[in-house]
Amino acid sequence: MTADVLLTDKTESGFKEDFLTKISLGVFSFTEASFEEAEISVLITDDAEIRSLNSQYRQKDYATDVLSFPMSEYPLDDGGMLGDIVISIDTAKKQAEENEIPLVREFAFLYIHGLLHLLGFDHELSEEDEKEMFDMQEDILRKLIKDGLVQ
Repeated sequence: MTADVLLTDKTESGFKEDFLTKISLGVFSFTEASFEEAEISVLITDDAEIRSLNSQYRQKDYATDVLSFPMSEYPLDDGGMLGDIVISIDTAKKQAEENEIPLVREFAFLYIHGLLHLLGFDHELSEEDEKEMFDMQEDILRKLIKDGLVQ
């Protein structure tokens, strides 16, 4: 299984494609994704741009931490472009500070969240779906920390 991460970092956050690729493969393994290869487009931006995108695509006029835009219905047969993930480094930094955790951990958490959305999980459908997705997100992060991929 392979993951091709196409990264655009408008903020010089320091996060690199290989880090996101390792997280992607961990998520795919955990969820037992059935495709052989996938592409994910990632944009790291600031609160102003993510607020604009959130307003434009979700009619919610505020900055958020992560947005996901699936490119096709999951599951994919043979892989291909899963979709786009947008992360606000400004909000990630605030949340890391508030929770007294390293930025790398918060960023990984947000990326996992966005990737689960691209894989068809949606916490906004029901309380059961919310619990399933958030529990899975925590379990994946714990495994990545245990495996030494995230500090």
